[in-house]
Amino acid sequence: MSAPMETSPRTYEIRTYGCQMNVHDSERLSGLLEAAGYVRAGEAEPDVVVFNTCAVRENADNRLYGNLGHLRPVKDGHPGMQIAVGGCLAQKDRDTIVKRAPWVDVVFGTHNIGALPALLERSRVQSEAQVEIEESLVTFPSTLPTRRESPYAAWVSISVGCNNTCTFCIVPSLRGKERDRRPGEILAEVEALVAEGVLEITLLGQNVNAYGSGFGALSAAPDEVRAMTADGSSAFAGLLRACGNVDGLERVRFTSPHPKDFTDDVIAAMAETPNVMPSLHMPLQSGSDAVLRAMRRSYRQERYLGIIEKVRAAIPDAAITTDIIVGFPGETEADFEQTLHVVREARFSSAFTFQYSKRPGTPAATMDGQLPKEVVQERYERLVGLQEEISWAENKKQLGRTLEVLVAEGEGRKDEETRRLSGRAPDNRLVHFQAPDEPVRPGDMVTVEVTYAAPHHLVADKPVQNVRRTRAGDAWEARQGEGPKGVSLGMPTIGRPAQSQAAVSGCAAPAPTQA
Repeated sequence: MSAPMETSPRTYEIRTYGCQMNVHDSERLSGLLEAAGYVRAGEAEPDVVVFNTCAVRENADNRLYGNLGHLRPVKDGHPGMQIAVGGCLAQKDRDTIVKRAPWVDVVFGTHNIGALPALLERSRVQSEAQVEIEESLVTFPSTLPTRRESPYAAWVSISVGCNNTCTFCIVPSLRGKERDRRPGEILAEVEALVAEGVLEITLLGQNVNAYGSGFGALSAAPDEVRAMTADGSSAFAGLLRACGNVDGLERVRFTSPHPKDFTDDVIAAMAETPNVMPSLHMPLQSGSDAVLRAMRRSYRQERYLGIIEKVRAAIPDAAITTDIIVGFPGETEADFEQTLHVVREARFSSAFTFQYSKRPGTPAATMDGQLPKEVVQERYERLVGLQEEISWAENKKQLGRTLEVLVAEGEGRKDEETRRLSGRAPDNRLVHFQAPDEPVRPGDMVTVEVTYAAPHHLVADKPVQNVRRTRAGDAWEARQGEGPKGVSLGMPTIGRPAQSQAAVSGCAAPAPTQA
């Protein structure tokens, strides 16, 4: 009797578009596929391509179908290849995807990402497309296997969904109402990550500082939630302080908060918890009260600037970033000038700036006063120009400062040419530094002095003052030789994002990449 033929495991590739929620979901999709026996694809064409889509821009579907069209001849020449489409656009368009691209094998939504391996197998066995969209969350994503993209920094989801009704945002209808994880589950995940070598976590939610509202009335909340709010603090402030008690956790960040839920106790928790970093990303969207009202954003300019003032008073070195939409329906020149006023007053270290884009299915898409493209473009360029000046001026204030930088992988575009390495300062600024003589790994910490400032990064070209080897660096080193890794990201850059990739974020911000 002859021995059975050995077959190579099927390979996969994930292409991700949108906000950090999608990036983190892609880590879970990777974990699910690898738990099912798939391996990350190398140079050869993958056996499975998964598109994790975003629906927040008007041309999102054109982009998807363009990519699917490019893949069709590849699939025709690759017997057994499968294509899956998930994420927000899949949740929205459902059966339309298979009708427009019948070579797609699987369509799944935001609420059932755990079904992907089974749907792929069912499609393969039955030789027909499988479309499965759930109307509400099937399994909280935190319970699913996860292949973390970084051994030293990790996303930790504390909630899913959103209870807001911003008129420009389609996310709540695709992600559902807010559901919160119990604090014990969150902290257990954080502790497990730290045990694996992670030094930095980012708490993630569509409206992260509304954490606690998903439990309903406080009287009905879990005992652990009532305990962390017994002194009158919000649940999110209590969670930040609890993260401060995790041994070995050096950096805590969160994104994205909503100004309406930004309370003084959260500012106090940020200032008083040593491992909560002095950085804050808080979407503005518009500086005009009239536009904010039309957007259904429940704060006004005075409230927003008041938060900024309090944060700077409590955390003087904080770097504050934001999201701004230009050209919302009905925006007048006077409205736009109010946005410029807030930008001048707030002195953001950087901003994700977007031209308003219609999202079918949102109230704003059918509002009167849709602005001509040339008007929006001209305002956009003025806004970007102003923010560039402020970003550069704020970065120049960092000259001469000594910073401890968490060494990163793949942050610098020209590191090989300049013989520099790159990493993130505590306030999340990107720092390019002179490579030291001794080996340094992603996840290690270096102490450097800032010698040059550009609008979107700092440079430290004096010799590194200190290298601190870390457990995170050990974890990164242990990962080497494991084969191909990394999710292909389709995300914007700070400042002037490529229009084909930018995602307007009323909730979770685009992942903070910089030039």
